Amino acid sequence: MNMSAPTQFIGQGLRGELRHDVAMSRHTSWRAGGVAQRMYRPADLADLQLFLRLLPEDELLVAIGLGSNLLVRDGGLRGTVLLMHGALNEMHMDGDHVYAQAGVPGAKLARFAAANDLHGAGFFAGIPGTLGGMLAMNAGCYGSETWDKVVRAQVLTRNGELQLRTPQDYQVSYRHASRVRDSECGIEDAVEQEFFAGAWLRFNQGEGDVAKQDIKALLEKRSASQPLHLPNAGSVFRNPQGDHAARLIESCGLKGLRIGGAQVSQKHANFIVNIANASATDIENLMLQVRATVAEKTGVQLQPEVKIIGEKLA
Repeated sequence: MNMSAPTQFIGQGLRGELRHDVAMSRHTSWRAGGVAQRMYRPADLADLQLFLRLLPEDELLVAIGLGSNLLVRDGGLRGTVLLMHGALNEMHMDGDHVYAQAGVPGAKLARFAAANDLHGAGFFAGIPGTLGGMLAMNAGCYGSETWDKVVRAQVLTRNGELQLRTPQDYQVSYRHASRVRDSECGIEDAVEQEFFAGAWLRFNQGEGDVAKQDIKALLEKRSASQPLHLPNAGSVFRNPQGDHAARLIESCGLKGLRIGGAQVSQKHANFIVNIANASATDIENLMLQVRATVAEKTGVQLQPEVKIIGEKLA
């Protein structure tokens, strides 16, 4: 494959869009971050399979959805970013299960389930991401988690082969999911070798109108408690066992703490918001300062929920 192909290319039978030197600030919910060397938005799943087959084996590869829960350092990314949102958006009923592809946003999945008189999917509306990312990190909120609903997952290998996985193939915990074999080998993150393409999800039969009301109530609660009017990436730190990161951060007097254009939210202490053209460096430095202060004052080592990728500026 000619990686210097024009933005909209025809060669090799590919139907997607390849762009070069893409500002990741346009593709992350923090609205910050460096430049990706290349970005590919596939036309559909079959097109993505072909793209992966044509890509050099040593090409660095990262898959993203809505760019929430993600910080791209200001030095940018080498290799190729796969943009799943707006590409892998198929969703339908498959018997009693909902089949959704990796680029489907959580809110859309929740509403689809409610429209089909299914109950128990409402929490997905409170997760600002797409299904691929939710599977990768076992995302959850309000007492429910993604893998509680998974019947089987559909993955793409690095060479474009489509395979099925079961929940038993994964070691799933709080905000983490990895292949069992990778965990046994000590591999922390196998995302470079295998990508979630979709999943079949099981929900309870229920009244669609009740489910819709639950979604509405959840979104109202989220709006009241989270700084959704400012660029953010959702919860920055994982909740320690038996406690809440937000409580610890607030107890240390860190609400409103600012570095550059990044600030610990006054509304929710476990959110960092971009209030004035923050750089990724501003955000990462603020995360480090919050972490260090909480550790010093409480003895608790907060673990990032946000994934940090890319290179620091020289």
